[in-house]
Amino acid sequence: MESLSETEAAAELARLAAEIARHDRLYHGEDRPEISDAEYDALVRRNRELEAAFPKLARLDSPSKRVGAPAAGGFSKVAHAAPMLSLDNAFTDEEAREFIERVRRYLALPPDAEIALTVEPKIDGVSANLTYVEGRLIRGATRGDGAVGEDITPNLLTIADIPRRLSPDWSDQARGSGDRIEVRGEVYMTRADFQRLNAELAARGERTLANPRNGAAGSLRQLDPAVTASRPLRFLAHGWAAASAPFATTQTEAMHRLADAGFRISDRLKRVTSVGEALAEHEATERARPDLPFEIDGVVYKVDRLDWQERLGTQARSPRWAIAHKFAAEQATTRLLAIDIQVGRTGVLTPVARLEPVSVGGVVVTNATLHNADEIARLDLRVGDRVALQRAGDVIPQVLGVVSAPEERTGLQPFALPDHCPTCGSEVVREAGEVAVRCTGGLICPAQTLERMKHFVSRRALDIDGLGSKTIAEFLEAGLLASPADIFRLHSRRAELEAREGWKEKSVANLLAAIEARRAPELDRLIFALGIRHVGEVTARDLAKAFGTFEALETACLAGGADASALADLIAVPGIGAVVAHALAAFFHEPHNRAVIADLLSEVRPQTFVANVRQSQVTGKTIVFTGTLETLSRDEAKAQAEALGAKVAGSVSAKTDLVVAGPGAGSKLKKAAELGVAVIDEPGWLTIWQAARD
Repeated sequence: MESLSETEAAAELARLAAEIARHDRLYHGEDRPEISDAEYDALVRRNRELEAAFPKLARLDSPSKRVGAPAAGGFSKVAHAAPMLSLDNAFTDEEAREFIERVRRYLALPPDAEIALTVEPKIDGVSANLTYVEGRLIRGATRGDGAVGEDITPNLLTIADIPRRLSPDWSDQARGSGDRIEVRGEVYMTRADFQRLNAELAARGERTLANPRNGAAGSLRQLDPAVTASRPLRFLAHGWAAASAPFATTQTEAMHRLADAGFRISDRLKRVTSVGEALAEHEATERARPDLPFEIDGVVYKVDRLDWQERLGTQARSPRWAIAHKFAAEQATTRLLAIDIQVGRTGVLTPVARLEPVSVGGVVVTNATLHNADEIARLDLRVGDRVALQRAGDVIPQVLGVVSAPEERTGLQPFALPDHCPTCGSEVVREAGEVAVRCTGGLICPAQTLERMKHFVSRRALDIDGLGSKTIAEFLEAGLLASPADIFRLHSRRAELEAREGWKEKSVANLLAAIEARRAPELDRLIFALGIRHVGEVTARDLAKAFGTFEALETACLAGGADASALADLIAVPGIGAVVAHALAAFFHEPHNRAVIADLLSEVRPQTFVANVRQSQVTGKTIVFTGTLETLSRDEAKAQAEALGAKVAGSVSAKTDLVVAGPGAGSKLKKAAELGVAVIDEPGWLTIWQAARD
């Protein structure tokens, strides 16, 4: 990796977190992606590389901790019995091999132990979760943010591939009142069905669909199930969760049991017993890709043994026992027509490429984000250049570089960001050690004010239905809003709202009701909504978990100014380093920010944060593992402790509550004895773990 300072890396991680969060929302929550799978994967990959190079910054709003996007409006929300996670990606054969080795290390398996996998195509559709009780479908939902999705049961019932009742002999387990399973899979359109549907829409003079995935997503979110029923949707099962009783011992067996229950599963699902066989299947599937009836962008490997899957467990956003091995991206060339500048809520100027329309993999693309001035300089992009693009499934590509011949570039000028904000005219600056260039206009910059308010009400923040981008812009221009607290005072301006064009008594009542429903926001959502630099969703949740109340967080941020020694309580929070701590201190010490917060707290009452962990005798305790663990890897032991709400430390101190010591424990065991810290062995730890699970 190129040489970066910690400050530069922190700034880039913050930018990546914000950008990836936005694309998650557009893709999962609104079904209108603005970048391709390839470009999205490149952003996530860059994030992962930076986290690996700067471990102290690894929890800085990491996209590796996030899944999907919050449930959209228009449908009721429903919580999944078990999280619907995303998958980590492998882009090369070497990364696929490393996945197998990670499994081997985590499970502490010998080098010659066979690790069987299932391999199946990764279909490019829309994830759905189907809940069956006593064999009857009672609910169907979208993935949403992984924890909460949209209840779209009537729409899913129109899909012929989804059984309303499971086949009576699908399970050998006796059914009772608690018989339950969530079946998961992808809703999709075949290429042929998509082309026929677009032809029909065009013949009727209606807007055609961008691609099969967007067509499936839009069809599922129709408020009228009759519209969904008219669309050629299909469903392919690829997994399950929350089964009330075991029904298989391997992934292969379980998938065939689901087929017996009445679900369609992939006819290319295979079991392999070596990484060589897995890679051969990946290659064979890529060759067959053009002839498959549906869009795919890779294959999925899953550990076949279900007991191993259970031990491997999950990370924040993905299971450790599965990975998607992506195919190479499709490429094309086109002309760079212009570079426009967008201003974000923190004043960052983001260049956007406007492209001569070009078809990449059957989809016409016209623009792409260029990230920052450094990226433009690295690629030496100039307006008028012919550029190479790559795409892997959606609309907007990644710009790979210039393909113009030298003689074609005669007279083309290097691009330079403006030295004044295109929105408010204020000077722009690039702070030392940062990649981003920012408008200095702050509160006088209409673009920043608009983006801050949009962020405050967005689905991942306070999630206020009815306050979309257009409404926020309209209310700001009309003087109805100037700060977040003004949102909660709109009830006093009901008459003005009802008098506005396009607003009626019912729509105003719905908006005010949605606002009232957010007067007691979840603490982590409120922290995220404030838009503090470097504080994304994951960091906000870490802060909420550590401090519990907004008052406690504010006290820690105001302690002794911005001096590093005075910020010890902040820096000590897992995932919060010096960069984030200083950003928090700077935010809370700014008089205007304190005034805005005080005004907001006069209208809202943040909830006390309650962590969702398995309660046990070690919940809230600090644990140190030392010596050799004989049945667990160190990673598995740490994951178990964190699942029980404990903090795992690397050294023994007066704050340590428990030491788990295996053979060969040395100085840490001695230190524990000196301090009188409780010590147990590995079997003792496993007893605690099993008791909490039971």
